[in-house]
This record gives sequence, structure tokens and C-alpha cells, in this order.
Amino acid sequence: MLRKALLLGAAMMAVPALAAGPATLAPNADSVTNGTVTVNGATIPYRAVAGTILVHGADYNDSGDILAKRGTKLDGGKDDDSKNAPVASMFYTAYFKEGVPAEKRPITFLYNGGPGSASVWVHMGTFGPRRVNTPGDTHLPAAPYALINNPQSLLDVSDVVFIDAPGTGFSRIAGKDADKEFLGVDGDGEAFTHFISKFLAKYHRYNSPKYLFGESYGTMRSAVVINDLEQDENIDFNGVILLSQILNYDNSDDSPQFNAGVDDPYVLALPTYAATAWYHHCLPAEHPDLKAFLHEVEHFAMTDYTLALRQGADLPEDQRQAIAAKLHDYTGLPVDYILRADLRVNGGEFDQQLQAKTGMATGRLDTRYSSPTIDPMSQEVDYDPQSSAISSAYVTVFNDYVRNMLKYGTDEDYRLYNSQGHWDSHHHQPGRGYQPKGEPNVMTDLAMAMKTNPNLHVMLNAGYYDLATPYFEGVYEMKHLPMPNSLQKNIEYAQYTSGHMVYVDPATLQQLHDNVAAFIRRTDNLH
Repeated sequence: MLRKALLLGAAMMAVPALAAGPATLAPNADSVTNGTVTVNGATIPYRAVAGTILVHGADYNDSGDILAKRGTKLDGGKDDDSKNAPVASMFYTAYFKEGVPAEKRPITFLYNGGPGSASVWVHMGTFGPRRVNTPGDTHLPAAPYALINNPQSLLDVSDVVFIDAPGTGFSRIAGKDADKEFLGVDGDGEAFTHFISKFLAKYHRYNSPKYLFGESYGTMRSAVVINDLEQDENIDFNGVILLSQILNYDNSDDSPQFNAGVDDPYVLALPTYAATAWYHHCLPAEHPDLKAFLHEVEHFAMTDYTLALRQGADLPEDQRQAIAAKLHDYTGLPVDYILRADLRVNGGEFDQQLQAKTGMATGRLDTRYSSPTIDPMSQEVDYDPQSSAISSAYVTVFNDYVRNMLKYGTDEDYRLYNSQGHWDSHHHQPGRGYQPKGEPNVMTDLAMAMKTNPNLHVMLNAGYYDLATPYFEGVYEMKHLPMPNSLQKNIEYAQYTSGHMVYVDPATLQQLHDNVAAFIRRTDNLH
């Protein structure tokens, strides 16, 4: 299903794969440009570096360096990869504030999710010196789009590095079984770990305060990477910043019906259903205070609703009717529909049904967005209105910006997601001698990182209108990390009246900037 296949890539669903062309393994020369950005009235001069760093597979040895000398082809070239070790050339864009010593300057590594998405979304939407302007919650007009000075750039407190995952963006992979090596939970995590280690060496940033910033599947990546950095590379980070979190796929509301007996997704999505119905004026009663209303819904979700679902077929009929009536009060969905769904409505069904009377489909990545329903008889919504509304702006502006302003990639295709169609979801959890099958769960990784570095700070950011990774799901996962309760004080939360991509709204982007900047200032050990 479309919702499941592209589970967590911000705005990926409406974008076709780009054609793969041959490229040599030897990386292109770095492109260095200069500019300024104004943040909070202050002008910040910066140096931008667009380039690639080579990383190798887990079983690589130094003899593999001969690959670069051979000019091995990447993704579609004619050279024989059967004898070559897998290798990835990972593209990045780094922005460095001029004139600040490395040890006095934090550095933040940012990426999107997918899995298998390029990082065009956070690059053009969050903390770089330029960003696309996407106000409102409706489909944007076609080009030309506005590329603006980013007053919410994070360069006021940190250098920033945007990274494309192997096989995405301008990143390329090559060698025998390269897709199996890099396109999976563990291989992807190892690639990012090795990239960061090499980047710190190349730019002499080992002694800088260091942060990870991952969005969506990028939060799952961050949990793996931060633990790998600590355990395998002996590199502690100051903080991990999570945006639109999912650490356990069993909690996803996309297709929980295929994981029968697991009811948590319905419970954890309910507050987002309520926020969405509130936003679209679909509730049977008025609730003037959104946060107070959501607190009430959260309590019901974790108490009466959870207890009812746990009873399964033993739930008495009068209680079943009462729960359905309460769900109607909190979601606006018809009672008879809720009963036919056995009190369990997944995300796609909710998006299809909420505004069905008006012929509108509700967004998934951001439920404030609505567009005409493709098929009013479908059980689930067939596309994502927000993805359709803003993808063209992000893709167009980035391709123009990277080629004309950053002077990189003129003759290359920028791939929005990997075209191999393979993703290995198996994960080797810390401390276990086997790879559990099924949906990946990296809660243990983050907990291990926090236990072995009790000074590690974590910040969870989430939007109330995100139905790809509901905000209450992230809170639930944090409260259930397998670690001492004393470490919970290292976790802080920020929630926004926005969706999965909190940054598409300038007002909530400003809040995100201010919260992240304050988090870095509190934890960078410089003050």
C-alpha cells in the first residue's frame, strides 16, 4: 500500500523516481561558496561546502581504496561490481559561520527519513541560510517559487550539515551487493556513523559540541547512529534532536490491521484524530482550548479506550456502545462507522472518512491540508494532500539553488529517494546476538546511548496535526525507553500547531528554531 511503502518520507509520496545515470566513484570536487544570512537582525557570514565523502561497508578493509582508483561505476555503470566491496559516496552541504574556532562552535548534522529519502526537505525548509516559502495549508501555485533569506536559520547558534542518505540525492552506491549493504536499518546507520566520523576528521570538528537532527525515519536513524557513534567510534554527542518521531514501527497507524492483536497504534493516534477533527470543525461539540481538549483525549486513550481494546471479544456490548459514542465525540466519525471498524480506525480510514460528506480527503503528513477525494468509495485515502501541495516547490527550488548558487551537480540527477526499491528492516538490537524479525524497534538503541552517556540530552519535537508519526506516539515511546527513570530528566518535549513537517509554517518554524537554539545553548558546554 502507498501509505506503508513510503511510510515516513516527508512529502515523498507524490514524486516519481528520477532516472539513474552512470557516475564515477571518484567524488566530484567540493564546491565552496560564500554568503550571508540575517537572523534576529544580525548578519552572519558563512562558507558553504557542497561535496561528498566516501564510506564503506561493515566488512571493508583498506585494500578497498583501490576502488576509487579504478573509477568504478555507480548505479547503472558498466564496470563489473562483482569483485568490488560496497562503497557509498555521500553528498552533503555544510554551512560554517566564518571566524569562529571549531571548539567554540557547535555543529549539527541534519537529515530526512523515508526510509530512503533525500534531505531536500530539511535543507530547504529548516535551518539553512536560504529556504523555500510555503505559507498556508493549500496547494501552492506553480513556478516561479520564492527562495528567501531564512530568518530562522540555525547559524546563529550552530554550523549545520545536511546529508543525503546512500542512493538518494547526489549520494551514490557501488560494489557487490551495495544495496543490501547500505539500504537497511543497520547498514544505513553504519553509513551515517562512518560519514560523521570522517566529516569530523576532514573539518577538524572532533572537539566541537555535536548534535544530530533527524526527521521522521531520521529519528529511527538517529537512535541507531548515536549508539553506534558512542559504542563503535567512542564519540559522545551533546544532544539528539528528534522531529516527528517513530522508534518502533509496531506503533505506526498506517496499517495496524495487518498486525492483529496490537492495539497501541489506535490508542496513540487518537489525540491526532481529535486535533484534526477540531481543526476542521467536525466535532459535535465546541472545545475552545485545543491543548486542554487534547489532554482530555490523551487520558481517555490511555485509560478507558485502552482497557476496552484489551478486552477484545469479551468487551460487553454496553461498554462497546459507550466507547463508540466517546470516539464519535473525539473524532467526529459516525458511531455506526466506528462500530463497524470494531472501534479500530486506522490513519488512512480516518483521512478518507473525516470530510467524506464534502468530498474532501484529509492530509496525512499534515492533517490541516485537504484536497478532493480521488475515489469517494475507497476505504482509505489514495494520496496525501500536503505532499501534492508543496513537493513541487521544494524540488524546484532545491534543484535551482544547488546548481546555480552552490555550484554543484550541474550534470547530475538529484534523486529524491533511492531507486533500488529495497529496504532491509531487520535490526540487530544492542546486547542481542540475533536480529529480531518483523518491524524495527530502536528504542533499545536510544536507551543504550543514554545509559552509556548519562550526559546525553534528547529533544522531541512534534506537530499536533501529524498523522504519519502522531505526536502522542513519540511521547509514549520516550516514556517507555528501557532505562532508569532518573534519565528521563534528560528528555524534553516541544509540540506545535503544525504537522509532520513543522517547518512549512513560518510561525511554527520560528518556534522550532527558538526551541532548538535554546536546547543547544543549554547543552553545548560553552556557557
